[in-house]
Amino acid sequence: MLREKIEKYLLDVQKPSRYIGGEMGSIVKNPEDTDVSFAFCFPDTYDIGMSHLGMKILYSLTNSRENYRCERVFAPLEDFEKIMRENDIPLYTLENLEPVKNFDFIGFTLQYELSYTNVLNMLDLAGVPIWQKDRGETLSPIVVAGGCCVCNGEPLADFFDIMILGEGEEVNLELMDLYLEHKKKGSSRQEFLRDASKIEGIYVPSLYTVNYNPDGTVNSISAEEGVPSVVRKRIISDMNNIYYPDNFVVPFSEIVHDRAVTEVLRGCIRGCRFCQAGFLYRPFREKSAESICRQSEALCENTGYDELSLASLSTSDHSDISEILSKLIDYTEKNKINLSLPSLRIDNFSEELLEKIKKVRKSGLTFAPEAGTQRLRDVINKNVTEEEIMNTCRISFEGGYTMVKLYFMMGLPTETDEDIIGIAELAGRIIDLFYSLPDRPKGKGVQVSISTATFVPKPFTPFEFEPQDTREMIEHKQKLLVDSIKTKKIKVSWHDPSVSLIEAVLARGDRRLSDVIYTAWKNGCKFDSWGEHFKFDVWIDSFKQCGLDPEFYACRKREYDEIMPWEHMDYYVSKEFLIRENKRAREFKTTPNCCEKCSACGVSKAVGGACFD
Repeated sequence: MLREKIEKYLLDVQKPSRYIGGEMGSIVKNPEDTDVSFAFCFPDTYDIGMSHLGMKILYSLTNSRENYRCERVFAPLEDFEKIMRENDIPLYTLENLEPVKNFDFIGFTLQYELSYTNVLNMLDLAGVPIWQKDRGETLSPIVVAGGCCVCNGEPLADFFDIMILGEGEEVNLELMDLYLEHKKKGSSRQEFLRDASKIEGIYVPSLYTVNYNPDGTVNSISAEEGVPSVVRKRIISDMNNIYYPDNFVVPFSEIVHDRAVTEVLRGCIRGCRFCQAGFLYRPFREKSAESICRQSEALCENTGYDELSLASLSTSDHSDISEILSKLIDYTEKNKINLSLPSLRIDNFSEELLEKIKKVRKSGLTFAPEAGTQRLRDVINKNVTEEEIMNTCRISFEGGYTMVKLYFMMGLPTETDEDIIGIAELAGRIIDLFYSLPDRPKGKGVQVSISTATFVPKPFTPFEFEPQDTREMIEHKQKLLVDSIKTKKIKVSWHDPSVSLIEAVLARGDRRLSDVIYTAWKNGCKFDSWGEHFKFDVWIDSFKQCGLDPEFYACRKREYDEIMPWEHMDYYVSKEFLIRENKRAREFKTTPNCCEKCSACGVSKAVGGACFD
């Protein structure tokens, strides 16, 4: 039996509990009692994948249907992968320790571009043909992708049968229902895929043809007859009646975010021009305070977690955030549960909010100015002034905090050396502010931590047209920032610009990159988001072998009339709006947030009404 084979080697690997299942809250069904099976694959380790809220929701939702089953799969680390390959152990699910290749659906959630080689590695470990064209006409397994990265899934188009755009709570079950019909009829893979393409939110890459211009840009994207020319994402309109689990699988060992999580809202009102999530997840939709508190209490009681996190793109933008925190703090204090809050908005931070936060967060506070000068903050539409930054820090210091972490980006459009120096100068003024306050914490020093990420232009943002800075440009700016800091009270960290280059290529690439990804994987690339595993030289050699230039995808400015590889994807935000916002950025003009004034992004027209009542 496979179980005996696996258990034989568990003591030879780190954290064997990653590979055996049986956790509290896991749902184990008899395969013979179900009609459709779904292997939900997270293309990273158990520790990371088990922290993903989307997997928790869809796992429980699918299993709530008596005749459907969903089982979890994660990428093995090198120590266990070596054992698997040497002993003919196929990639398997945790619930029944069943080979993944036996499932009707093999679904991957694509949350970040640097997981793409892991997808190929997992398919190979499963014994499933990596290329979609090699899977023949048998109906199963159907290899599916979902998650934010499918907004431009073209670099992986040759590997997947289906991609699901948008939110999966409804469309996933519709797809499985359709599959069951075809399974009973004995349909071929192609018959099912053509039928599936008619479901809103379902993209079947093999039914589309892409032609290119001599300069390498896209000339046209055409769909087969009877197939939608444009695929529109799916959204959930009512957040209060949407399915949300009242229980989670509780791991045996610690994971990255080891706590109960309650989703507070979807979407974002802010319109920061660099932020893909802020546009992909529009429109803005809140859960009621009653739903949030009820779901939070149920999760804590059923899982036994002593920490609760409120999840969203901007939790403090919830219209009832004060009521939510008051109720949850009463509950969490009474039950000795730690309440964890996400990064906070600078422009709606108040003394009242701080008083609530002080009860649940004891260390430092984290804010994201993103840019060091007001000019550049206006370019990116951050809509935060230096006065608001300093006022927020003042409230924090007077409230007893001495540590502040600030997030910035390097390589933003129109950025100059003065903007980089401005990061250091802003941090210096925050330190000066601390020592100028008579009500600051006595006997303690201040610490400002600066974390900088390299800007990556992403699809469906106003900056999708912009070039990424080259590695040399980013390295110059990193050195300039360090040289501009004059005190040990400021600490700086940053991301490797080589990683950001590959991320940018995969984010804005076309389906010709399938060959590059395959070549990189064959040459040893996997776990590319992990610094110790990232092989930049191998990636560059893979581009050369495939006759493609990474800077063509990452560092080239795109004209407004260029056909993007994702032109046939509809995420409700119009290209006309993105062009308009890009022009406003170039004019250093800001756009009000959605609560203040509708900016006509296209979402309200698409959903058939105003985003806000």
